[in-house]
Amino acid sequence: MGGFRATLASERAIFCKVHGSLARAGKVRGQTPKVAKQDKKKKPRGRAHKRMQYNRRFVTAVVGFGKKRGPNSSEK
Repeated sequence: MGGFRATLASERAIFCKVHGSLARAGKVRGQTPKVAKQDKKKKPRGRAHKRMQYNRRFVTAVVGFGKKRGPNSSEK
């Protein structure tokens, strides 16, 4: 019985479909203009980073009505 299941699994793998044509792979990345990376200020590390996280999450957090905003929210 185990051999029968193995053959069904291998046959199923042969007939799988690919979502979309592979000829179009990388289309969007290829047509976007190249932009040079900008210089960024270095992020604090260690104790200073923990302090920054604490201040962001608990000290300056605005308590309002409704659902709590997530850390990646862009709404003001």
